[in-house]
Order: sequence, then structure tokens, then C-alpha cells
Amino acid sequence: MNDIEDLQPSMPDGSSKSRSSNSSTIVEFDDDLKQITELPSKLEINSVVEMEGIEDVVEMDRNDLEDLQQRNSLSATSSKFASTNKSAMVGFDDDLLQIKERLIGQSSMLKIISIVGMGGIGKTTLARNVYNDSYIVHYFDIRAWITVSQEYNVQELLTSLLNSMTDLGHKLYEMKIEELKETLNKKLHCNRYLIVMDDVWETNAWEEVRRLFPDKNNGSRIILTTRLSNVAVYADSSGPVHHMNFLSLEQSLKLLNKEVFGEECCPSELEGIGTAIAKQCKGLPLALVVIGGLLNKSEKTRAYWEYVAKNVKSAVTGNYDDFVEILSLSYNHLPHHLRTCFLYMGVFPEDYVIHVSYLIRLWVAEEFLKPIIPKSLEEVAKEYLEDLIDRNLIMVQDRSYSGELKTCSIHDLIRDLIVRKAQEEKFLHVMNQKVEISPGIIKNQRRLSIHGEIRFDVGDMYDSTVRSLLHLADGLLSINICFPLLRVLDARNITFSMFPIEIVQLVNLRYIALIYTGKHEIPASISKLCNLQTLIVFRRLWYDKVWILYLPSEILKMPQLRHLLFEQGFLPCPSDAGNGNLQTLTGEIDFRCTVEALQRIPNLKTLGISYHYDSRTKWSIYCLENLFNLRQLETLKCHFVPKSRRNPLVPLAVDLAFPPNLKKLTLSGCRISWKNMSTFGSLPNLEVLKLKYFDFEDSVWKTNEGEFRKLKFLHIGCNNLELWEVEGTHLPSLQCLSLGYCLRLNCIPSEIGEIPTLQVIALFGCEKSVVTSAYSIQEEQQDLGNDGLQVHNHKDFYKIGNSFRKMYMSNELDPANKLPMSGIDGKTTLLHFIVHEIIRAEGARLSGATDQNPNAEKNQ
Repeated sequence: MNDIEDLQPSMPDGSSKSRSSNSSTIVEFDDDLKQITELPSKLEINSVVEMEGIEDVVEMDRNDLEDLQQRNSLSATSSKFASTNKSAMVGFDDDLLQIKERLIGQSSMLKIISIVGMGGIGKTTLARNVYNDSYIVHYFDIRAWITVSQEYNVQELLTSLLNSMTDLGHKLYEMKIEELKETLNKKLHCNRYLIVMDDVWETNAWEEVRRLFPDKNNGSRIILTTRLSNVAVYADSSGPVHHMNFLSLEQSLKLLNKEVFGEECCPSELEGIGTAIAKQCKGLPLALVVIGGLLNKSEKTRAYWEYVAKNVKSAVTGNYDDFVEILSLSYNHLPHHLRTCFLYMGVFPEDYVIHVSYLIRLWVAEEFLKPIIPKSLEEVAKEYLEDLIDRNLIMVQDRSYSGELKTCSIHDLIRDLIVRKAQEEKFLHVMNQKVEISPGIIKNQRRLSIHGEIRFDVGDMYDSTVRSLLHLADGLLSINICFPLLRVLDARNITFSMFPIEIVQLVNLRYIALIYTGKHEIPASISKLCNLQTLIVFRRLWYDKVWILYLPSEILKMPQLRHLLFEQGFLPCPSDAGNGNLQTLTGEIDFRCTVEALQRIPNLKTLGISYHYDSRTKWSIYCLENLFNLRQLETLKCHFVPKSRRNPLVPLAVDLAFPPNLKKLTLSGCRISWKNMSTFGSLPNLEVLKLKYFDFEDSVWKTNEGEFRKLKFLHIGCNNLELWEVEGTHLPSLQCLSLGYCLRLNCIPSEIGEIPTLQVIALFGCEKSVVTSAYSIQEEQQDLGNDGLQVHNHKDFYKIGNSFRKMYMSNELDPANKLPMSGIDGKTTLLHFIVHEIIRAEGARLSGATDQNPNAEKNQ
């Protein structure tokens, strides 16, 4: 315990600094740069031809450089490099403290500590600073450092280890492998040792040496750095993996200033530009060091820095081959079946949040996936994506509470690498508003991704080799869709005046996504597209009309169709054929769930339907009780929309039954009985339940033992609930409770806090008593030692929602905008109103705050 206390940095008042502190004097970058043996004297930059005075980009200690080996020519290096480095680092003080605590505390058994992250993020730097820490040097009897790399040699690994801890010199190179193993084991046998295995790429590399490290219960430790999460887990599945995070903007700016000015301060006239430069590096230490070295060796004028700020990525990746090689190592290590999937990420613009379902459908349409029986192509695609995430090439943006991937993204510099390699290999061509390219060049491309306006007509290319066309920028495109080999057409950012009938001639199409405003039906001739897998059709809706899209029954006869998505459309069920491949059907209006209809789509996994009703509606004709027959259904969204706001909520049929595989259920616009709630609770695999714009038949809800066994996410919004009775043993898997506009509910039962898995209570527009009870639950759990429960109160939406409701009811809104709140257009109207109110309210608040506090605007 005394040892651990000694590690806490002292504050001026004698107290210890918390682990969350970011004040640091540590500067370095990921030791991936150790492969560089000859530093370039000048950095040539694409698109920055007038920059002068660029000399050495990265300065390193000459003693270190003597020990550097070209990464792929020598597989292992000794610890001389680690032990001679004199640098510190910025932004990793918390990481440093956590690793040191794991080295000297906890169990006395041998432990493996894995540090994982993308190339250039600081893994080796962190390990080196821990390795050279004065207390760590004193604590361990023996320390050794080896760099494994992609192409390793066992004899070299053993020789490097022994060379760093013995004085045998040239004798080591005369020993055979077995002699080296025996010598190493004897050397470590009675000592407390620290071994750093840097840059491990294969589980086999760990297997070769792991048995040579004895466990004498004396607190010995092994640090392993890798870009691959599966390698870290393989080395030690029992301990937590230490994942490296990107630097914050404050940390990035601190590192950049350290590289440019050393211990001096940045001139005030350059501070704003320096912040812009640091921001574009997106928290990657390696990029900050490279651009810092550039700025350090050049003139420090405002005009020059502004020029650099406009070309940061070119300055970092332009012709600096060493930087590109560091990031390319991860790409080169990919198996071939993942390379095409990875390169395809270049179709998305910078900072694009990628919906996983969208990405997977594109991969399937492009035929990148190897079928694995009995898995579906979508399941194989998810495995591919998880593999790329484990390799730290793709970043997770959002996961559901069930752990399912929802959105992802890629770092800007990784994206630049992808686009460069994709264009070199003629795999993909990206077009934006900064580049003028002739139609002749486009004609020979396989895939086109358009991120900006193009200033020419790419029509009349009947002999073009283009297979994929994705238009991901706002604006009009002058184009005739006449590419005969086209497989993928994503034109959702192009508004067609009518359905482009020429599409039905492109028989190779597998994926179509488009928007049009004209005639409200899709032609039956679309069934000619016998290879089509995904069809997404959106309408450009206006506030004064709700147009229904009519789809031909022939669509369900298309043999390869897997995903059919549209907004407010009517699809008649064919009487003579069905589709066993269809997995997704969303946007269907007044769908009649007859046994015959469901038998034609037996493998449906996602269903989104809505029902428009009035007082004359007879619900029995829709046969909702037959949904039970969709045995593969996992996600169901069902919305009831009144044709008049005066209509009461629709009572949900009490005999309603759902398929046992259902995982996600969303209901809105209906009245729910307690028998319905018991039906929901009895679903064995239900993980997500969202109830919106509904009423209970009674204002008191009593949960029962044994219900909702797997439920992880519960949302209850806009209802008449007044009292909720629950016990801590109910809802045993709940992780997030979300309450929205429960205006009659007085409080959240305190027993909710006893659910051991609960992580978040999210409140939207709830009464003060509900908010108070949520924070009381949080405080009670903190007193019991549970600091993991968070409460999020989104109170501003309550004010906005009340304002909207009052204006809506008093006819202050434009009558053309007054549409059902649960409908698509009603949501759009509310969204526009919310944005307007937030801008107005925030502007007024900032204006008033700035008058009283000059720093308020900056802080906000």
C-alpha cells in the first residue's frame, strides 16, 4: 500500500492528484518510428509545393538511432533502445499510473499486461516510459525489452532477451535454441523480472516463448504491446486489456506545442491556428509529432501556419514514406478476404458515421464475403467487421446495450491511406469538389464515390467498367444511369423527379437506394432485376401532404431480394409466390398478417409496420395475432397512427402473440393491457423494449418475478403511468432505463437501484420529483460503493416539448405543419421546431452570460 501511495503525484497542498487528471509533462510518440534508420532531410508535400525550410521531421537521440533496426529485416531488438531513451510523453499520465499500479500491486503471480491500440497511438511510448521509470527500475531485479514485429525469428528473440540481461556477448550467437531457452529460464528462475514484448502480431510469437517465463509467485510481470486485440486476449484472457485512447484536443495542442517550441510558449498570434492544426490530427500522437517537426524547422509566421493548417493531411502523409509505412503495416498484415472490405471504407467521406447495417448490405452486394455454412452473409459480414475492429483499423462509435454494433467510423489518416491504396490498385476512385477529372478517366474505374459536386456529365458511357456508384454529397448530379455493369447504386442524395425507369435495364444491379418526388408508384418492370438484393426507396415529403408509395406485388417474387426498405408504402402480398431470402421489410402500411402472407416471407428478421386507423377500423382484418408465425423475427416496430387527433389510442389485442426469437420490440400509439405486458415479459430473448405515445389500461404497473429475464434496455415515453411497483430481483439484466415525458409519474421506485446490471437512467422532460428520485437512487448506490450508475437528465427538451405542445394545440403553428406526432412528418415538424428553439435559447443564454462573464462564451 505504501508503494502504491508513493506513485501518487503530490499536489502543492500535500494531497494526491486524482487519476483523472490530465496535467502532464510527458512528451513522446508511438515507438513505431523506431523502424526509421535514415531520416529524410526534406519532406516533400503533395499540394504544398511552396513550403520551404523542411528539414528533419523527427529528432531522435543518436544513441537510440544506432540501435534501431529496419523492422522487417531484423525481427527482434534488445532493450538498449528502451533504456537509453530520455524523452517523456504528453497525455498518457493516467495510462502510466494504471500500468504502474498493475505492475507493483495486485497478485504476486505472474501477470501479462497487454497494451492495445492502432499504429502511432503511443503503445510503445507508454511501455517505454513505464520500463524506464525509476521506481520500476528499482522494483524489478531483471528487465528486458524485445521488439517482435511481423516477421520474427525465435532464435533472435531469445538472443535479444539474453543479450539485454547477461554479459555473454558473442557466445550467445553460438548457442542453439535449446541452449538459449535453458539459459534464459535459469536467469529468470530466482528473480523478479519485467519483460516487454513490443509490437507482437501473431499468437504464435507468444506461444514460442511463454513457457520460458517461470512463475515463482514473486510479482514478475510481462508487458505486451500489439495492434491486435485477439493477440492480447490470447496472451491472458483473465486480465483486462489496456486500450489506448486518442488524445483530447487539449492534450494534442500540448504535444504539438512541445514539439514546435520546446519549453517556450506558443506566440499568441499562432494559438488559434495551432489549435486548428492539432484538431485535424484527430488525437493521433504520431501525426502530431510529424507535423510538429515540420513546424519546428520552418518559419513561425501566421501566414505560413495558415497555409499548413489548410494542408495538414498532405503535410503528414504526402511523401513522408516512413509515416505511411507505419500505418501500412496494419494493412499489409490483413488476410486477403479482409483487404477488400477494408479498402471499401474509402467510399465514405471524412468524419462519416457509418451505420453498420448500411455497410454490411454494401459488402454483400459487392460480393466481398466468403459464404460460411450455415451462417448468412450478413452474419459473416459482422464477423469481418469485428475482426477489423479488433485490429484497431475501424473505430466503434456506438453499440446497443445488447453489444450489437450500430455505428462505426475510421480515423482520417487511416482513411487517407485507404483512398491512396484503393486508387493505386484501381479498386476505388473518390471524387470531390476540389478535383477535376475527365469522363475518360472515370470510364475505366470500377467504383466511384462522389463526395462533392462534379462539373461534367458522366452520361453516355455504355462501355464503362464502373460497377459501383455512390453519391454521398448533397447537391445535384448531372448523370444518366447507363453503366451496363453497375451492381451498386446509392443515389439517396440525388432527388429524381420521377422513378428512373432506365434502372430496370441494369440487370446486374444488386443494391439500389434512391429518392424521387414524382409518381407515387414503382413500376412492375423492376422485377426484371433478378439479382437485386437491397431496394431502398425514399420519397421527398412535403409538410402539406403525406404520399403513399405503391409497390408492385412482383417485388416479392424477386429471388435474391434480402432487404426492402421504404417510407409509408403499400405492398400487396402475391398470391402465387413468396421470397424465402427476404430478411428486412420496413415502412409497410396496413400490412395484413394473414397466415398465407407470412408463409411467403418465412425468414423475415426485421419488420417495421404502421397502421392508420379511425373509428371505423376493424382490427381483426389485420390478423396481428399471426405474427407468432414469423419464427425468425428478431426486430419488430409497430406504429398506430390516427387519421384524426381526436381519436383515442388503439387498444392492443389481448390475444397478441410474438415469436420466441424476438429481441427488439417497439410499439407506439396504442393502449396496452397488463396481459400485454405479461406477454412482453414472457418473451425469452427480448433485450430491447420501447413503448412510445401509449397508455396503460391502468395507471399502476406492477412487475412480476420471472418476467423480462434478458431485457437490457427499457424506454417508456408519453403515457399515463402514475405508479410503478418493482423489486430489485425483477428486470435482472436491465442496463438502461429511459423515461420520456412521463408527466403523471411521481417518482422512480428506489428498488430500481438494486438491479446489479443497471448503468444508466436517462430522463427526458420528466417532473422534478422523478429527477430527484433518480439522483437519490444514484447517491444511494454511491454510498454502497457502486459508482457505475449514471443519471442523464435532458431537461431542455421538456421546455421545448411543452412549448411545441402549447403552440400545436393553440393553432400557432402553420396549419400545413400540423400532422400526427407519431408520423414521419410530425417528427420532422417537431425536429425543425426543436432546432429553432435550441438556437434561439442558446443564443440568448450565451449573449446574457457573455455580458456578465467575458470567458463564458469560450467555456460554453
